[in-house]
Amino acid sequence: MLDPKFICDNLARVKQAAALKNCDVNVEEVIRLREQRRAAQTRLDALNQEKNQNSKAFAQAKREGRDVAALRQEGDALGERLKAAEEAARAGDEQLEKLLHWIPNVPGPGVPLGGAEANVAGPVQGRLRAFSFKPKPHWEIGADLGILDLERAAKISGAGFPLYVGLGARLERALISWFLDVHTREQGYTELLPGFLVTRQTMFGTGQLPKLENDMYRCEVDDLFLIPTAEVPVTNVHAGERLEESQLPVKYCAWTPCFRREAGSAGQDTRGITRVHQFNKVELVKLAHPDRSYEELETLRADAEILLARLDLPYRVVTLAAGDMSFAASKCYDLEVHAPGVDRWLEVSSCSNFEDFQARRANIRFRSATDKKLRFVHTLNGSALALPRVVIGIIANYQQADGSVAVPEALRPYLD
Repeated sequence: MLDPKFICDNLARVKQAAALKNCDVNVEEVIRLREQRRAAQTRLDALNQEKNQNSKAFAQAKREGRDVAALRQEGDALGERLKAAEEAARAGDEQLEKLLHWIPNVPGPGVPLGGAEANVAGPVQGRLRAFSFKPKPHWEIGADLGILDLERAAKISGAGFPLYVGLGARLERALISWFLDVHTREQGYTELLPGFLVTRQTMFGTGQLPKLENDMYRCEVDDLFLIPTAEVPVTNVHAGERLEESQLPVKYCAWTPCFRREAGSAGQDTRGITRVHQFNKVELVKLAHPDRSYEELETLRADAEILLARLDLPYRVVTLAAGDMSFAASKCYDLEVHAPGVDRWLEVSSCSNFEDFQARRANIRFRSATDKKLRFVHTLNGSALALPRVVIGIIANYQQADGSVAVPEALRPYLD
């Protein structure tokens, strides 16, 4: 959520962000509501002053034995006017608050302006595979090897859900374990294992609500939501808390399943496991000092990239344009792996800086060591990495002429 003062001081910039992110919201209404609130406060201050003067006059008249009926009547009338003014001010505050919920974050430094066509793809890292045979897509390889059973998956849960079998399930488990080991043993992240259901306030804190409620799986009886990503519970671990500057950056990693109703809704990527309603993911989350959050974004991205490098998968880094970023992000890098067999680049990670957008919603602040003032932290997160597209990358890139799939060297200790 943006600071109303920031919106008023940067109206053109905020309006541009709303247009680029396709958010139909009247940004200029913030100015009117703030002016209305200032006028309401002036009115409240004047009425409170009159009420105080009436109370003093009433007390003095009563001490002197004079008739206080007129003063009592005047005080009652002032009380009613004050109550009405307070209700009007509160209604204005609620109206402003609701409007702020629909205004997206603004692009940060170095973000291209435009839609997906303005994304900037970096050079290919690693080696693109050259095959002596025609490479197959992952769904054919998975079926041939008996490690992926999409027909039975559909029978169990419907379209858009995976079923890994035998070595397919072991590969998924091995990747999760290896990701977590690298992040905790080498990169200094603290591992968490949060619940997979969260409250409405938790979803609001990271920006999924109210805008994306229809894309989420909701348990109506309890008004709880299945998490779309570990970002949601992990970022909110310190919601409503005050940290010390010496604690920053806070670095967490977590494995969770992720649930997304919108998967495949556009009619694309419906074959195989490229886009599914449920998938596993290891997530990195940072709470950073505002002065260093963009440095932390670069290190977070590097922490995710090292996994792809060690798996020897060809990948590239894409700097997303403003119109292709999420509602809450200020800057975002996508890591994409090349998939032979379909000759496509598949996103396996999004690494984002949200600046203080989420921290304002979740009310996460830190106390400055110099001036002792409270400031909002900057929040960051990144997939490191998202499955099953990493599985697709391995199956597609490591397929052999005899139909088998070689195991990347980094994973061999986890697969015996």
